[in-house]
Amino acid sequence: MKSNKEKMIAGEMYLSADEQLVRERTTAHLKAQEFNHAETDQERQDVIKELFGTTGENITVEPTFRTDYGYNIHVGENFYANFNCVFLDVCPIRIGKNAMLGPGVSLVTPEHPLEAEARNSGYEFGRPITLGDNCWIGTNATIVGGVTLGDNVVVAAGAVVKKSFPANVVIGGVPAGIIRTIDND
Repeated sequence: MKSNKEKMIAGEMYLSADEQLVRERTTAHLKAQEFNHAETDQERQDVIKELFGTTGENITVEPTFRTDYGYNIHVGENFYANFNCVFLDVCPIRIGKNAMLGPGVSLVTPEHPLEAEARNSGYEFGRPITLGDNCWIGTNATIVGGVTLGDNVVVAAGAVVKKSFPANVVIGGVPAGIIRTIDND
């Protein structure tokens, strides 16, 4: 029988009030608080590398930063996240190399049942997020679970991304749609 943590990471219905998950969220929240109050860039980088599941060598995350667990976040080399980003990682969040995130970007993998009785039960589920190499996510954009963005995607400020998009496009709006194709020639 799977634990609630195993179900959570697999995107299955799980009980968010599970003792182990509550402890792990508390630990991640305390680690994020330590990150947000660190005095130097090096201290912040050390804490974030400890919090995230995997990272490239050269990464920068500006304070403040919020997360549920941290260990489901995987970022590539030359990752940059500006101020006030939120990564809710009940399922894996995978970000390729050379990604840049503007201030206030939210990556949110958790979802809740639509029916009120089921939603109020404490059970929820999630879907992973994958961002390809060289993605640029604009200020206050939100990307929800189940989304995969190809390489070189640019997301306009304030966009709400609810579906996946291929490589080499600029997307924007609510919900986000393709604004233009990027011609690499």
